[in-house]
Amino acid sequence: MKFPLIVEGRDAEFRSWFEWSNQVFAGFEGFVSRRLLEDTTVPERYAAVVEHQSEATFMAMHRSVARQEAWERVEPLLDGSPEPHFYTEVSASDAPN
Repeated sequence: MKFPLIVEGRDAEFRSWFEWSNQVFAGFEGFVSRRLLEDTTVPERYAAVVEHQSEATFMAMHRSVARQEAWERVEPLLDGSPEPHFYTEVSASDAPN
């Protein structure tokens, strides 16, 4: 998901919200991981990579009351709406141990 720019002066709040919301979303069935990435050329522009076991488990989380509460907390920090994109894994590689 690509986030819109963060409202000026609220970057620390946004990062804090992301850490808090990681704890909320980690409790959902099917949750695998969630990472926040910062754009290397535009400060305070972020994207999130969310991994679930399936689209069904993601949508169950997305439709939950907890997700709505998380959205209500972050919405005032954003200058616009996030742009979600969904992908299906077709190939993977992990670092050698």
